[in-house]
Amino acid sequence: MSEQPIYLDYNATTPVDARVLDAMLPYLREHYGNPSSAHVYGRQAHAAVGAARGEVAALIGAAPEEIIFTGCATEANNLAILGCARASGSSKRHVITSAVEHPSVLQPCMRLREEGWEVTVLPVDGAGRVAADDVARALRPDTALVSIMHANNETGAVQPVAEIATIARPRGVLLHSDAAQSASKIPLSVEELQVDLLTLAGHKFYAPKGVGALYVRGSTPLLPIMAGASHERGLRPGTENVPLIVGLGRAARLALDGLNEEGARLRTLRDELHQRLTEAIPGLVLNGPQDARLPNTLNVSFPGVAGWQLLEAATGVAASTGSACHARGGGSPVLAAMGLSAERIAGAVRLSVGRPSDSQEIARAAEALIAAWWRLHA
Repeated sequence: MSEQPIYLDYNATTPVDARVLDAMLPYLREHYGNPSSAHVYGRQAHAAVGAARGEVAALIGAAPEEIIFTGCATEANNLAILGCARASGSSKRHVITSAVEHPSVLQPCMRLREEGWEVTVLPVDGAGRVAADDVARALRPDTALVSIMHANNETGAVQPVAEIATIARPRGVLLHSDAAQSASKIPLSVEELQVDLLTLAGHKFYAPKGVGALYVRGSTPLLPIMAGASHERGLRPGTENVPLIVGLGRAARLALDGLNEEGARLRTLRDELHQRLTEAIPGLVLNGPQDARLPNTLNVSFPGVAGWQLLEAATGVAASTGSACHARGGGSPVLAAMGLSAERIAGAVRLSVGRPSDSQEIARAAEALIAAWWRLHA
């Protein structure tokens, strides 16, 4: 049996932590009740969902009742954007977002445009960051919502969300941030960011796929986008997926417990990988900010080769050329929005480290990437 390649695609998804799986298993076996049932089985499930809600809330400094469980971050983003639109009334028909958002933010905004809303898509600078001044200039009396991600999934660029909040919120404009990538990697406080809504994705921080959460500040006007019963404050109908919610809660607690130490460790590994590649490959260039960046994310362009060709040649490494949601769609829209050249976009590779990564893996991965580049470049 051949050895598995070194996984450097933690921004695409993470493995389920063994401790998360252990927490989930009882709710797949003996504690299988419906949380809405009044008997003991239902009460056990209801209590487990409540405990998980508290753990997720603690990760972002929220109150437990402000956490709405969803099936994924895409659903949470749709609920935030379309739900705010439904609740905004007829006098506010304008939304602001950025050119580097995930499709699960951009596409709901485009749906609003099809329904007659006006959508302003803000540009980013060469490092992939939105300027708060651009948000200020784009605000209008009829602006209902600003949706700007907390950190980019391809470059790791951290956006000035707190600064944007100081501009939007005094004007009565709601602020949503997709924090799917930043949760567990950097400190995340809804009070410091002053957001009204914030999205989390379980599978980005060692919980299973198929579960996410939306933080909704208590007074935020929001209407459901699906019809059904009154689960999750009436905002997300459907019987709660108890095992996955329990897993999300445990993953949130683990992330919070090791946040500072793990962030520093990931940054060290990321920078070690960057240094090894830079020393061996002339003309290698970083895409994204040097400092205002997730500690685990390294997006670099390899000169003279296509990123996909490099990854095919470097069989000992499992990484990507960008977002998994854009993987088959050609060049990265995020890098294009940053104004990078076609050659630089073509040569881009996203390398993201995670909890299982170690220095030995980094050395082997660098060696494989360097050898592949020299073979292709010869």
